[in-house]
Amino acid sequence: MKVESSSEITRPSEPLSRRELVLESRKFAVEDVKKSWYHTISTLILLLLSFAASYYAFHWSLKAGFSVITGLLMIKFFVIYHDYQHEAILKNSKLGKLIMTIFGIFILAPPNIWKRTHDHHHNNNSKLSNSGIGSYPLLSKIEFQKLTKKEKLKYLAARHPLTIFCGYITLFILDFNVKSIVISPKKHWDSFIALIVHVAIGVAIYNFGGVSALFLTWIIPFVIANGIGSYLFYAQHNFPDATFKNNKEWDYFKAAIDSTSFLVMNPVMNWFTGNIGYHHVHHVNHNIPFYRLKEAMKQIKELQNPKTTTLKPKDIYACLRLKVWDSELGKMTAL
Repeated sequence: MKVESSSEITRPSEPLSRRELVLESRKFAVEDVKKSWYHTISTLILLLLSFAASYYAFHWSLKAGFSVITGLLMIKFFVIYHDYQHEAILKNSKLGKLIMTIFGIFILAPPNIWKRTHDHHHNNNSKLSNSGIGSYPLLSKIEFQKLTKKEKLKYLAARHPLTIFCGYITLFILDFNVKSIVISPKKHWDSFIALIVHVAIGVAIYNFGGVSALFLTWIIPFVIANGIGSYLFYAQHNFPDATFKNNKEWDYFKAAIDSTSFLVMNPVMNWFTGNIGYHHVHHVNHNIPFYRLKEAMKQIKELQNPKTTTLKPKDIYACLRLKVWDSELGKMTAL
């Protein structure tokens, strides 16, 4: 997808070197504190109102509609939380830290496990040696064939569409919380709190509103937010044109450009996903606030011809069918 560069840019047309690209991207890694707070507070207010509407609306159809909107707003606030963890916004704000810590526990992605695994993902994006920490595991076709039958089933299960779209259970409850508690309970104390809070609120909603309230106000929003979020994360790095390298050949910036997609969405979904579709820009410099990613892409020539995917059914299918890296063909393939 071609995006015309701004007429304000007067630098030479030659491609930027790696160092020049870093320096150019830093121009956009500057926070507008007022804008950060505007997005944080406005999204939080909309989220709370939508939650209330999904519980108190006078007709079940309205409750269902607000249930969906609540899930989408949870995605928007998660991107804000994600940027905070990257120290792209509200870095030195005590109030910001309090809000984001509470939200991380609420969304079942507590700060300790989320930041550690997500930082690992950025530092190992598109490596074939990636164990799946902070990402979905990917092996070369040759390495996959060396696995035992049990290991193959485990690997394929981790990349199965049901595993991805059921991220509420598989990723957020089991991986981020249950698994982290089992591995290191002291280190991941906030995962324990997240599970207790999640169950406690669910029980309270059930006691006061019954089964319908439990589903419409609590479970469905999480299924939507965690499921779509899991797929977005998958498609940003597992798409037909993505390239993968072993440790010796791997380069951070090449991985950002060649192995990270620009997920093309309509303006409404771009708003609900906090511009996270501009993911190649984010991986070039994760300190760029989400509200400046589009601006950076428009003004940096090297970011204007990204590898793309969309949320159209055919492209979702094309991404989900990919299982291994075929080094002979130089692309991801199905088995």
